[in-house]
Amino acid sequence: MDLKKINSLTELFFYQFEKQKDKNKILLSSLKEPKKNFSWKQTFELINNLSEELKKYVNKGDRCLLISENRPEWFISDFSIMLSNSITVPAYTTYAERDYEYIINDCRPSVVFVSNSEQFKKIKNIIKNKNFIKKIFSFEVLKEINNDEYININNLILNTEVNNFKNKIDRKNPACIIYTSGTQGNPKGVILSHGGILNNCEGAIEILKPLIKGQQTRFLTWLPLSHSYEHTVQFVQITVEARVFYAESIDKLIKNMNDCSPEIMTAVPRFYQNLYQKINASFNKATGIKKILVQKMLNIGLKKIKKEPLNFIEKIQDILLDKIVRKKIKAQFGGSLKTFVSGGGALDKEVGFFLNAIGLPTLQGYGLTETSPVVSCNPINDIRVETVGTPFKGNEVKIAEDGEILVKGENVMLGYWNNQEETDKVLKNGWLHTGDIGVFENNYLKITDRKKDIIITPGGDNISPIKIENELVNSELIEQAIIYGDSKPFIVALLVLNEEKKLSTEEEIKLEIEKINKKLSKIENIKKYFTINEKFSIENGMLTPTLKLKRYKIIQKYKNEFEKLY
Repeated sequence: MDLKKINSLTELFFYQFEKQKDKNKILLSSLKEPKKNFSWKQTFELINNLSEELKKYVNKGDRCLLISENRPEWFISDFSIMLSNSITVPAYTTYAERDYEYIINDCRPSVVFVSNSEQFKKIKNIIKNKNFIKKIFSFEVLKEINNDEYININNLILNTEVNNFKNKIDRKNPACIIYTSGTQGNPKGVILSHGGILNNCEGAIEILKPLIKGQQTRFLTWLPLSHSYEHTVQFVQITVEARVFYAESIDKLIKNMNDCSPEIMTAVPRFYQNLYQKINASFNKATGIKKILVQKMLNIGLKKIKKEPLNFIEKIQDILLDKIVRKKIKAQFGGSLKTFVSGGGALDKEVGFFLNAIGLPTLQGYGLTETSPVVSCNPINDIRVETVGTPFKGNEVKIAEDGEILVKGENVMLGYWNNQEETDKVLKNGWLHTGDIGVFENNYLKITDRKKDIIITPGGDNISPIKIENELVNSELIEQAIIYGDSKPFIVALLVLNEEKKLSTEEEIKLEIEKINKKLSKIENIKKYFTINEKFSIENGMLTPTLKLKRYKIIQKYKNEFEKLY
């Protein structure tokens, strides 16, 4: 299949369906409801019927808001919306009421999809007097409103004669509007085209090709589908004719990995950081022969990932360690994992080296919502942990004079919805100004910092807060950290201690900071710190839905405490 000749994401699905329709293969599976499995044929029929019903309420280019946790109906609704010539507007289930209100007023959806009563309650009062909303669609019964006020998609009468897939949609047509996490100020609606996401699929296939052989590849999806990263992954899954499993929740992720034995899984750096801490903690408890084997595995694994040659004895030991140690580690994650893919933020190099060394290949990629979202990714046969890999085919990447990464190509957004001013700030002569600083090393892109997050000392030194924060959170004592010190004589930190280690004494923390400072340059050293009890979370507005710290907001809240340290 030549993705360049595919005109839309719906055409991509129809093309793959034609190959799969007589094979009775399962496409979508819910781990929350194990009996809920949808074959390619069932998925095709449901998409067709839902889009036929949807056409009664929408015109070309209308927006459809979609609020749901990850489940098969999310996928079905997304394709139905696009098939009706409308635009999907995904929204996080973790948004605060003011976020929903802003997005609804900004994109003015004609239709709202909600999964259940819990999600409907979040917007019930907001949509009460919005005349532009013509219908509510739901995946479950809504007790809060009358039956005639909404459509439960399970009650639609199946009409197998319908085939809306004959509709012509162009690559330049908008497929979705994804609102950015809003680390500062109101979120911006990023308009992504069908061609932009197809372009991303093309790059992804190049990366995944060595891993996809023979049988149907299993993907486990848990990162919110309202995030551009996971949203695009669902089209990659169609491209490789995968079977998609929807996780129950983040708390049951390891259990779910054992339930479905995924071969590929995408996640954000925070997930890998937690994994690193848990596995490392169990390694530290090892004694005797077990400790020796673990240490030997780590040493040889690190040599391999750093491309240092192994001697003959080490090669033999490596084969044995694969069977004795690494196989047991893999078994904890279902036993079939071929790779993790990390995106949505910077993966700490120590975490990357560690996971690859213990036999859990982890490919770090880079992108942003505005690039559909992937710009580059490490290939499985040449992982370079300290980089974000080589640029995807179809997008040009260059470094500006001030070090900023610029991207050009079909994958770049059409613009921000209703916001020409912000669009013009980042899109100049076709080049997207990412706000990230980077360099190329042998065609591999390396991110060195965020333009706006750089701390500049009075002496003119540039300091990366992310680098120092990663060192801090790799400690068993520290759960979260924020660095402060722009235009200040030295660096200070806010620390959230690990709940399990809450009883850490002041002396223990001080010793830990001293240990971390030894890994940092003199100007990066943390001279003072303060601790808080409240953990940063989505609920208290200090984390974005993809678990990134809202740095600007946190610093604003604790500005006085930071300043007292000087």
